[in-house]
Amino acid sequence: MSQIKVVHYLNQFFAQVGGEEKANIPPEIKEGPVGPGMAFQAAFQDQAKIVATVLCGDSYFNENTEASIEAILMMIREQKPDLVICGPAFNAGRYGVACGTVASAVKEKLGIPAVTGMYTENPGVDLFKSSVYIVPTRDSAVGMRDAVAAMVPLALKLARGESVGSSAEEGYIPMGIRKNFFETKRGSRRAVDMLLKKLAGEPFETEFPMPDFDRVPPNAAVVDMRKAKVALVTSGGIVPKGNPDRIESSSASKYGKYDLEGVTDLTAEEYETAHGGYDPTYANEDADRVLPVDMLREFEKEGKIGSLSRYFYSTVGNGTAVASSKKYAQEISKELVADGVSAVILTST
Repeated sequence: MSQIKVVHYLNQFFAQVGGEEKANIPPEIKEGPVGPGMAFQAAFQDQAKIVATVLCGDSYFNENTEASIEAILMMIREQKPDLVICGPAFNAGRYGVACGTVASAVKEKLGIPAVTGMYTENPGVDLFKSSVYIVPTRDSAVGMRDAVAAMVPLALKLARGESVGSSAEEGYIPMGIRKNFFETKRGSRRAVDMLLKKLAGEPFETEFPMPDFDRVPPNAAVVDMRKAKVALVTSGGIVPKGNPDRIESSSASKYGKYDLEGVTDLTAEEYETAHGGYDPTYANEDADRVLPVDMLREFEKEGKIGSLSRYFYSTVGNGTAVASSKKYAQEISKELVADGVSAVILTST
């Protein structure tokens, strides 16, 4: 086979066009590799060549999906590639959905193999893992080098039409496809071998991995709420008007801390939600529907609680990684404890 022709799909950020302020740009095409495409090209060596890079703003794509796909497929078709690489998107939710959508459309409508890469908690994984080859990555671009190294061998196999092995062999996220094969050892022998290794404290690999659920033991009940200092924390994205900390509407990379001194009601003129993924109309009309400051002020006056903490903390839960949420919780908890807070009301959408 001659040198493999590759088209690379990127969002506005990785295509080096701009950040969130450029998220509304429509699809366009550039010649050759751009941004992370340079790393892919180096890894391909002389086996493949990135002939073009197609890019699109994340917001534009997700708000105009059909038009975006139509334009992107036309651009890719004109290049007559042997392979399409999308991303990697890491834990960027909108980008992950775009990469999965493009890869799926390329495979189904153009008959061209495609591969993408994402963090396992990216919402694009659940949407497309059964139809698209997705290589697991770290949650940020810090893992770009590892992502490229993992994606390239699989991509070349697909482009050459070679047989692709299991997810454990090739390193992609399981697609839920089962194939019959003959194992060298029968099931009872394998089960006993695993049991012996477990009893001996030796490492072993189960053939039926179970989901890992994180369990948090509840704290003891508050003895007297009339003396309690209560804080509000929300994943509902309630922020001062204008979203001063620019908390993302999806896959939030930060949280905000906001002052409630003298605030008795979250009015539409002063507060809004930064949250995406649901109709924000009612939250924007009255942010107390998500963050009940008005009711807690009444409880404070009536003596039902000791006091409302001066600050509330807010982030967006939509597509935000569990690892990021744990990090925010650890940081916020330290401040709450230092402030003498004895109870927290955690609200969502």
